[in-house]
Amino acid sequence: MIDTHAHVHDRQYDADRESVLARARAAGVERIVTIGCDIDDSERALRVAGQFGLAATIGVHPHEAKSAPADLPEAFDRLRAIATAPIVAIGETGLDYYYTHSPPADQRRVMEAQIGYARAAGLPVVFHQRDAGADFLAILRATWDRATMRGVVHCFTGDAAQATTFVEEFGLRLGIGGVLTFKTAEPLREAVRAVGLNPLLLETDCPYLAPVPHRGERNEPAFVSDTARKLAEVLGCELDAVLATTTATAGRLFGL
Repeated sequence: MIDTHAHVHDRQYDADRESVLARARAAGVERIVTIGCDIDDSERALRVAGQFGLAATIGVHPHEAKSAPADLPEAFDRLRAIATAPIVAIGETGLDYYYTHSPPADQRRVMEAQIGYARAAGLPVVFHQRDAGADFLAILRATWDRATMRGVVHCFTGDAAQATTFVEEFGLRLGIGGVLTFKTAEPLREAVRAVGLNPLLLETDCPYLAPVPHRGERNEPAFVSDTARKLAEVLGCELDAVLATTTATAGRLFGL
């Protein structure tokens, strides 16, 4: 298994990170991608990834867009120059109008800048989208080239129509996490059935969104196995098929 979206560099793991990673290995998690959310957080992600043999991304989350450097390419170039771990994508970037911690105009500008940087660098993009569907699609339609670019909509929680649009129009992958196990997530389960196994990735988004039966706990990469089992149940296929296909898809996307 590959946990394609984690935040194991988060300070919530400072006291027991080695134990968390040991539990992940014991659960069959072979690789972890720890995700940067602003420049300082991306630097921390790279430092922890280098120390523990993880992969990392660098990016500016839509919540942090208002504080993004004026010269974002220069900031990313600096991070790439000092990295001691593989940088496998740009992001997470995107739009979040649920909280609007950053003004929508800043979010759109920073999302467009990161897509442009990823295109120039030949790196995939990790997207975050919440309650901003129309603007998110408009930016993709203006900037995305599915023939040459790769990406994933992480923590996908949309419906079947949204899933089909992301996969068929843009060639994107969908990150499936603990929400799949929630009682209220039948629209997501319908979306998963609509697109099938091939475009799906497993993720935890830890320390957030722990799956059943760990609701209310701090999430961690080992729990991705619970999501994998639920995904096999939803699709009516063998767990081994889920593990093999999602691992291969993640490997191709991130070059792992």
